[in-house]
Amino acid sequence: MMIHRTRAGGAAARGFSLIELLVVMAIIGILAAIAIPSYVSHVRKARRTEAKSALLDIAGREERLYSVTNAYSDVPADIAYAAAGVNYPLPVGGGYYAVSVALVAGPPAGYTITALPVAGKGQDQDTGCAAFTVDQAGRQSAVDSTGAITTATCW
Repeated sequence: MMIHRTRAGGAAARGFSLIELLVVMAIIGILAAIAIPSYVSHVRKARRTEAKSALLDIAGREERLYSVTNAYSDVPADIAYAAAGVNYPLPVGGGYYAVSVALVAGPPAGYTITALPVAGKGQDQDTGCAAFTVDQAGRQSAVDSTGAITTATCW
């Protein structure tokens, strides 16, 4: 024996009620409000990794050049990082960060490599880890958008 819910006119009820749909929409909204910011945070952290990897790669190339020529260079082609005629700042990875090299007059000679987010790509909204640097001594540092040091959190 099959029991059907009936409406006032005697017809069987089908589908969802408005209350049921509103409850489902509310649950989806709550889950989205929690999940989307978490997802965006993880994406930003992954993009930071691209910047840090590029900094360490360029630092290694600078040290190889120094071991041969006894000098650092601020020309990407000298360390085989880009084609001739291409200069810093250079976009790295997915283009979310741009790196640049600044030479430090010696003695001893040195450099500072900096990665800054490219405006308009979304990573510039990462206020907690706004810039990364590495120098010739291997010192890694990071600052937030106010200039406060956040190395322990960002590296």
